[in-house]
Amino acid sequence: MKKFLSAGLAGAIFGLGIAISGMANPSKVLNFFDIAGSWDPSLILVMGGALLTAALGYRIVFGARQAPLFDGKFHLPVNKTVDSRLIAGSAVFGVGWGIAGFCPGGAIPALGFGGIPVIAFVGAMVIGIVLARTLDGLRHRPAKAF
Repeated sequence: MKKFLSAGLAGAIFGLGIAISGMANPSKVLNFFDIAGSWDPSLILVMGGALLTAALGYRIVFGARQAPLFDGKFHLPVNKTVDSRLIAGSAVFGVGWGIAGFCPGGAIPALGFGGIPVIAFVGAMVIGIVLARTLDGLRHRPAKAF
């Protein structure tokens, strides 16, 4: 139970930071990409602050602990391969972010503000996740013996 409460608290703090920084507003994100027009550099400042906070946090936590407080071990990515799936997924993420102004990290907190665009984005994101997992499951399903 403590594990879920701590994850919920971390998510709430993240969502609050996204909301306070304005990154739940798709026009703010889209203005970052509009270099020739109404460019807004605040996204890079938010990302830089997040990167600095994460780098320091990882150094402190991994230097002080062998395992997290509410779990037996740290769950870190083990696959470090840059393959076509990673590149394609990154491209889809980037194109979607550039078109909609939402990324998953900003869209989930934006649900609290409501509105059809964010609901449509999150719905499409969920459908995309389910579809990708289904197709991946079909691709990696072992062949049946006769």
